[in-house]
Amino acid sequence: MLALTALMWSVPAGAQTPAGSDAAVPHYDHILVIVEENKSYGTVFDHGYAPAISDLAKTYGVATQMYAEHHPSEPNYVALVGGDTFGIADDDAWYCVPGSTRPFCKGSDKPDFAVHLIDGPNLATQLAAKGLGWRAYLEDLPSPGSLAVVSPETTTQPAALYAAKHTGFTNFSSVHADPNLPRELVGFDALHADLRSGNVPAFALVVPNQCDEMHGINSPKAPSDCQKDDDGLVRRGDDVVRSLIAEMQASPIWAHGNTAIVITWDEDGKADRVPGAQQSCCVLDAHNPGGGHIPTIVITNHGPRATTDATPYDHYSLLRTIEDALRLEGHLKHAADAAVRPMTPLFAIKP
Repeated sequence: MLALTALMWSVPAGAQTPAGSDAAVPHYDHILVIVEENKSYGTVFDHGYAPAISDLAKTYGVATQMYAEHHPSEPNYVALVGGDTFGIADDDAWYCVPGSTRPFCKGSDKPDFAVHLIDGPNLATQLAAKGLGWRAYLEDLPSPGSLAVVSPETTTQPAALYAAKHTGFTNFSSVHADPNLPRELVGFDALHADLRSGNVPAFALVVPNQCDEMHGINSPKAPSDCQKDDDGLVRRGDDVVRSLIAEMQASPIWAHGNTAIVITWDEDGKADRVPGAQQSCCVLDAHNPGGGHIPTIVITNHGPRATTDATPYDHYSLLRTIEDALRLEGHLKHAADAAVRPMTPLFAIKP
């Protein structure tokens, strides 16, 4: 179990006002967000399945009261880059509309089904307005700029190693219309090359495939530790995170300027939800019933060490922090809510 009480520089919930915290978020040159899948805070930290992630939490910073917005996955990715779930409450494809009979639109007959392609500002448009770049590094993306819903099955690999429901950016029409899309939705080959060269944009979303991000695939072509078992999935994901962090910290971006790496999860897992336990934070409405208590670790090259932060946060808090740290204009939708606090203590720069 992660011995949170033994860590130094503990920050009590409510230690700063939102306005003061926004002003205190330092400027960052690079923020990389690794998103893992479907595991609760307790599953990751309490069973010894994830020694690398637990060590990172102890060494750098961990948010002990971080919550997701919804079940299942897709609304949380949309919230992270758009500031709202926009009524999306399922994992249906970005092209789905009410009444659609197209593949991957299985919930479209529900009376409250939302249009899944959103016409509105998002983190990509904010970055573009500031003249900053972004990339979504998506393991097993079929091809650069692909808008495929899932990657195809091959003779050796299961279908849906890549899944667009774990991207977020593909739910926005502005991203579809972007002529630079083949340079912005890319695979892990580009991630490895960019880290070696230091040619990493200001914001990077890093999403391993469904075997490597702790989600799992129920297929005979999937490896044994990708078969929906918490122990195997978390251990496999922990190894992938260990490798990614080592690669990021070996990159030129780690040696120059301010860089933050965030490891977070989309939602908790069904198996470890405790009836009556807190499921949400900060934003409570019909579209945000809560997605459970999730781990979030913040790793910075010049920031806090051995830090625990018990402030209540959610994905909107992380978005707000990214907006502040990259000096973007304003906050998207719920990221601007008074109850949504930036993660200032975990991004502070040590003197």
